Amino acid sequence: MNKRWAIREVQAIDDINHLATELNIDLVLSTLLLHRSIKNYEEAKYFFRPDERHLHDPFLMQDMEKAIERIEAAIAAGEKIMVYGDYDVDGTTAVAVVYSFFKNHHFNIEYYIPDRYKEGYGISTQGIDYAKEHGFTLIIALDCGIKSVDKIAYANSLGVDFIICDHHTPGDELPAAIAVLDPKRADCPYPFKELSGCGIGFKLAQAYAEKNGLPFEDVSRYMDLVAVSIACDIVPIVGENRVLAYFGLQKLNNDPCIGLKILMGVAGKSINYTISDIVFLLGPRINAAGRIDDAKHAVELLIACNDEEAQIKGDLINIKNTERKGHDLQITDEALGMISESQILIDRKSTVVFNKDWHKGVIGIVASRLTEKYYRPTVVLTQSNGHVAGSARSVLGYDLYEALCGCSDLLIQFGGHKYAAGLTMHPDNVDAFIDKFEEIVSSTITAEQLIQQIQIDAELRLNQIEPKFFRILNQFAPFGPENMAPVFLTKNVYVSGNPGLVGQNHIKMTVMQEGSALFDCIAFGQGEQLEQIKKDVPFDICYNIEENIWRERRTIQLNVKGIRV
Repeated sequence: MNKRWAIREVQAIDDINHLATELNIDLVLSTLLLHRSIKNYEEAKYFFRPDERHLHDPFLMQDMEKAIERIEAAIAAGEKIMVYGDYDVDGTTAVAVVYSFFKNHHFNIEYYIPDRYKEGYGISTQGIDYAKEHGFTLIIALDCGIKSVDKIAYANSLGVDFIICDHHTPGDELPAAIAVLDPKRADCPYPFKELSGCGIGFKLAQAYAEKNGLPFEDVSRYMDLVAVSIACDIVPIVGENRVLAYFGLQKLNNDPCIGLKILMGVAGKSINYTISDIVFLLGPRINAAGRIDDAKHAVELLIACNDEEAQIKGDLINIKNTERKGHDLQITDEALGMISESQILIDRKSTVVFNKDWHKGVIGIVASRLTEKYYRPTVVLTQSNGHVAGSARSVLGYDLYEALCGCSDLLIQFGGHKYAAGLTMHPDNVDAFIDKFEEIVSSTITAEQLIQQIQIDAELRLNQIEPKFFRILNQFAPFGPENMAPVFLTKNVYVSGNPGLVGQNHIKMTVMQEGSALFDCIAFGQGEQLEQIKKDVPFDICYNIEENIWRERRTIQLNVKGIRV
């Protein structure tokens, strides 16, 4: 697939020179800081030196005082408390943090994860009924509940109180819970709005610890779980999230909780985890529990108290992940076949595919894969409980949620955000939805949005990649949304030796530029470019700079995103 190379707008040269002089750094590094709105020494110090003191006061969050008072009252009276969370990575890590923390201070506490297929996303009537039948009088809901106005009203009628800890955008009406913790509330003065659901749970524990004079270590021990949630829920890694991710990665790499330690071993990598490693190695395994079986297995792993117990759950989850991969690959192949065999589907500006027998637990992954392949707004549909359920993904710059709003008359319900959403409809509406979604996308998407873009941060000569430059560049991590690993452009490089294919269609080569050292390169999935790369023929590359660790030997490697001869 051809990709558009887009170079970021150059900052004012005077600002670049001033910051470079003030910090004694390379002009390119100064440019990268200005891209992140870092303009002086103090802001750079805050960015490069995360400190636990940078975490905000949890009591700045609207209703936090009410939440802590209700929990204290429940503990004092010996009430049964239920910790309720969503079945994805963010939800299960949130439950693990809040349950584990309060279990140390209250004996009468349990957790509950709704069944993805029987109860669906969010707070369920079945979960509330279970709480009532088993004598729970307080439910702490994590990563869900902000729009559950009717469910909270129902719980109130049964005498079951709720504390909602959510990070999604509220609707017009807030649920009538004892406390609603959500920085995205219009009336919430909390200074950072982009915490994960697990992050909200962490702030609840932090507030309880502060109110009751407990050491911060009683809370910070869960930062590895918070980092996993931040990575997998794709929240911006800026501000408070960057602090939590920074210290969470330290905890993960030096002293992970037993469950994560076992999961890292099962995943085949036990050290030097980055945000990307969490996303690709740990996240899919935690999610697989809920996609294929029961997300309670994930929580049981994450709260495990001994290696033997954790190993059993880790092995089980790994088996479920293997099963998930099988469904994923099979359905992806079937969907790609449906598209390639239909000129109508090929020519469209959207992709909508439907098969009533596809596994509901993996259609979101399949939607992502189809979007990577055809790069256009995509919906994958299957049948579940008498309805058609769908998972949707978008492309850079195109508002998928708005497109679904235009189809709302054909949907039972839908929810999500600009780039990802879920939906349900009556089976009779599938054909009409396919046509209407295509009509809306065709009339609102631009030609540029249908071409994948590589965002280039700065142009660089290879001889600028020296030890000090690389050392400072590493301090920009942890990388993630709104603080992505910089992509550099270098023009007129030459291949040294013989480039070749490795693995599945990856190019491995060594390049140099006049006056530079040799640099090892890997270009994933770009094997079709190999025949263009010839000795003595200059070409341009755009790339991330990475550290490659092989048998304890550390070298700089260029992860090539694009090649142009």
